Amino acid sequence: MLFPRASLAFILTAALSASPAFATRTHRTPTSGHARVAHKATISKSHRLHGQQAIDPVRVTQIQQALIREHYLTTEADGKWNATTEAAMQKFQADQGWQTKLMPDSRAIMKLGLGPDYSSAINARNSSFAAPTAPGTTPPTQTAAFAAAAGVSR
Repeated sequence: MLFPRASLAFILTAALSASPAFATRTHRTPTSGHARVAHKATISKSHRLHGQQAIDPVRVTQIQQALIREHYLTTEADGKWNATTEAAMQKFQADQGWQTKLMPDSRAIMKLGLGPDYSSAINARNSSFAAPTAPGTTPPTQTAAFAAAAGVSR
């Protein structure tokens, strides 16, 4: 009688331990049980444009007037950043040896005389800063001293 009980216990133990190995898993698709959220609506709400998107018309007019003064633009300054203005700015920047892809380059703005105005800054009152000299008006002695310091022979 010991043998049938032992064999029954063995078979029962084997059946219980083998059942997880032979069990089949029910495969669910990744979306089952979950509501899908439209990602486009979420992205469009969270993805907002930041920073300056266009040049202010007043600033465009200033740039156009400077380009007219420098003979890069022949049309009237109308405050609209159009293809003619963009082409004139690209030509100006290319002539200076600067990039022409981004519009407008800060060096070009400064070269056109449209850089920042610090005259009303706190530390500008009663300052002894002299106005910058015009290009090409550097005294020859100073030019010679710069050339000597740089090791360039003239």
